[in-house]
Amino acid sequence: MVSIKGGGRRRLMVGALSTVAIALLPATTASATTASAASAAEKPAKPTIVLEHGAFADASSWNAVIEVLRADGYPVVAAANPLRGPAYDAAALRSVLDHVSGPKILVGHSYGGTVITVAGANDPEVKALVYVAAFLPAPGETALELTNKFPGSTLPGALDPAPFALPDGTSGTDLYIKQGKFHHQFAADVPAGTAALMAATQRPIAQSALEEKTEVAAWKDKPSWAVITTQDLNIPAEVQRYMAKRAHAHSVEVRASHSVAVSQPKVVAGVIEKAAHAAR
Repeated sequence: MVSIKGGGRRRLMVGALSTVAIALLPATTASATTASAASAAEKPAKPTIVLEHGAFADASSWNAVIEVLRADGYPVVAAANPLRGPAYDAAALRSVLDHVSGPKILVGHSYGGTVITVAGANDPEVKALVYVAAFLPAPGETALELTNKFPGSTLPGALDPAPFALPDGTSGTDLYIKQGKFHHQFAADVPAGTAALMAATQRPIAQSALEEKTEVAAWKDKPSWAVITTQDLNIPAEVQRYMAKRAHAHSVEVRASHSVAVSQPKVVAGVIEKAAHAAR
């Protein structure tokens, strides 16, 4: 039998306790890591921001807004709008929404507001709507009649109609903005060089799209935000105010042209993020 004196016994006991402490350390660390992961899992993910452009523009009109949103951690999708009519365009947007899982915030500019109004209806994953210098139509209304509800739009005099005919027999008229008038009409507060590029790459809208009635309105049962542009020559500010008030939208007025997403992207992104935060 080995005899251990007092000092040796104390050293043995200290060593044993140290071994126990070391054995417990990984479990404690793992427990803390698990708790941290659980906490992160409980925190709701940011909703996907789905951007819908309007007439005389394309998805690149959102580029500066996208940069701000992505820097703030939001996933973003900028959809391509066919600009053929509310029902057709809403169906195209819904195919995009079906491909994006989780909660979504729909953002529409100009005629794109009509499209999100239709596409967002009856979709529980659409948590809020944001209208940027946009139409908020009620069922039975058209973009054309809303534009003319109050005076101020100079768009008709800037339009360049182009008849089209397709192989399937479909025909109609596409509407462009004359390139020489684009800067003043659509993007007066955007640098001339940028506006010239926008004019050259603009996408036309079918005239019939502006005359087609909206069938449903998502803003009737979803929270809405509106960026109202007070220097707008396409959709007069008074028209925007009328629609936003009717929809009980949270409104922000900005001294800007119709192209506010290009001229003041941080303002637009800020409103979108407010909507996203409130909807979480």
